[in-house]
Amino acid sequence: MKLKYLFTLFFALFVFILNAQSTEEEVLFTVADEPVYASEFIRVYNKNLDLVQDDSQKNVDEYLKLFTSYKLKLKEARSLGLNEKASYLKELEDYKKQLAKNYMSDSQVTDALVEEAYERISYEVRANHILVKISETATPEDTLVAYNDIIKLRERALKEGFDKVREEVHNGTTIFGEKLGYFNGFKMVYRFETVAYNTEVGEISMPFRTRFGYHILKVLDRRKSEGQVDVAHIMAMKKEKDTLSEKPEIRIQDIYKKLNQGENFEALAKQFSDDKNSAPKGGKLPLLSRGQLRVKEFEDVAFGLDSLGQVSEPFKTDFGWHIVKLYAKVPVPDFDAMKAELIGKVKRDSRSKLIDQALIDKLKKKYNISDEQPALVYFESILNDDYFKNSWSLPNEFMGNTSLLNMEGTEVLYQDFGDYMIKTMRSSRQKMPYKALVAQKYADFLGQRLIEYQEANLENENEEFANIVSEYRDGLLLFELMENTIWNASESDSLGIQEYYDSHKEDYVLPERIDAVVATSVKQKTLKKVAKLLNEGMAVDQIKSLVNSNDKIEVIFTTDIMEANHQVLPKSFEFKEGISKIYKHNEAFVLVQVKEVLPSLQKTLEEARGGVISDYQTYKEEKWIDELKLKYKIEINDTVYNKVKDQLK
Repeated sequence: MKLKYLFTLFFALFVFILNAQSTEEEVLFTVADEPVYASEFIRVYNKNLDLVQDDSQKNVDEYLKLFTSYKLKLKEARSLGLNEKASYLKELEDYKKQLAKNYMSDSQVTDALVEEAYERISYEVRANHILVKISETATPEDTLVAYNDIIKLRERALKEGFDKVREEVHNGTTIFGEKLGYFNGFKMVYRFETVAYNTEVGEISMPFRTRFGYHILKVLDRRKSEGQVDVAHIMAMKKEKDTLSEKPEIRIQDIYKKLNQGENFEALAKQFSDDKNSAPKGGKLPLLSRGQLRVKEFEDVAFGLDSLGQVSEPFKTDFGWHIVKLYAKVPVPDFDAMKAELIGKVKRDSRSKLIDQALIDKLKKKYNISDEQPALVYFESILNDDYFKNSWSLPNEFMGNTSLLNMEGTEVLYQDFGDYMIKTMRSSRQKMPYKALVAQKYADFLGQRLIEYQEANLENENEEFANIVSEYRDGLLLFELMENTIWNASESDSLGIQEYYDSHKEDYVLPERIDAVVATSVKQKTLKKVAKLLNEGMAVDQIKSLVNSNDKIEVIFTTDIMEANHQVLPKSFEFKEGISKIYKHNEAFVLVQVKEVLPSLQKTLEEARGGVISDYQTYKEEKWIDELKLKYKIEINDTVYNKVKDQLK
């Protein structure tokens, strides 16, 4: 998601702008004589009380500072005319169209489809199918031939056996006979999915059509879905800065041997896993569903573990080598927990056409649009085969000014539909009967016009929709202002960045680090031996060969440039050259050989550029707000503000 949308969505949560205010309301403050009402501030504060992370923003005085700064910025944006920019207006209009979908769909139809989807993701179906391929725009004659073919194949399958026929007729071009394996909701086109779930196990379906052609299918099995798994993993991957010569597959095998020796999985994950997100948690991952990671090898192993506590053998993915431990198998979540996710999937899936059609039917009723349209006969009469060659045009005597339909006083003319026919001509290259073509075009045209009309009037009809659009309008405007005034200007202000860096160098320093080798073992006695060998000057590879064997790994070594918070270092570790004492850490013992202590270093501007620019932008914004306060006078009504504070307490 673009920064613009993240920023705008933040303000959609952070600020609630009322569409209209009563002139009788009490004014909390003015910005250049424009009123901001107390009721707005109270509503904003209460709405966002649980959303803010900084406790200072829950303080009413501090919140008022944020709110007045916000209003100052909006005032400046409008004075600069940013609300009239073509790009701003287009983006706002695109957002309104997208948002309107959530307020225009038929909730009953959506709810029914969501409940159906939940039922289908709760079970998996295993099926095979036969497809007679045919274009969506095939002629009636070709369609009838394909239908008769699939009927004959079903009759053969009933007599000879489905799989026998499937294997014999598959040619990979016009007829496909395929094993589909297990699938559940949203994995197939909706029509195919529906037939599969409505066909009994062992039965062959009646022929049905999708956009690919005519199908029959046989359901072989139906079972409850696998749900989710609760697992942890240890990962080894090649690290560029690792001076050890061993490969990740060797390192993972060493760790696996230690597991087989009875060492603790979670402790080993903390010590050695290269997944920095899960290592501090003993390798624990969030609950995993099939398809969530898009790493089939990992999922197959994770879902293939049977007993709680079971640990996999090492295996490879594109990310490295892994060992996985199973903690629990979690069934499909309950409906309420999944409802929001399912609504999103339903609206993106082919079943959304049912929602769209329900909306169009609802709008036809609302605006009193009849299903009968006598004018279509006229359009059939002026068509010819040039339409399918993308060379048709409206005749010279075309009755463009004739009324086609009326939506609450808004007239739609023959010309509007004629223009639509021309505009969509390129998409109709497959020849079909004129009557069917015109009926299809009119249905699409009418649906589009009804939705456009409803969208245009939605802001006047739905207060909640109007409020959200207003929030987005101001948030987007604020983004335009900040991008032009602060962000882009700061990044290109090389002199200002240099001056800011020079006066704040103490904020951009590399911490003290060590070049070190860390030996980790569950046996303190073994590390005493390692310490002795290190003191004698023996190389790490030689020590490894002495204390470890092919069958038993006693010690794992980690070599790196480390900061104090490195996962293998004890919290109390003192940076000092030489060989340390033995520490207890992460349910094991560690010994550290510090080859060199690397002192704290001043970062150059290039090394610190990202942080410097960010801090410089904050600095510039603070100065800019001070300038806006001088440009647009803010007057706070103390009497009203004290009443507001009392109310909020």
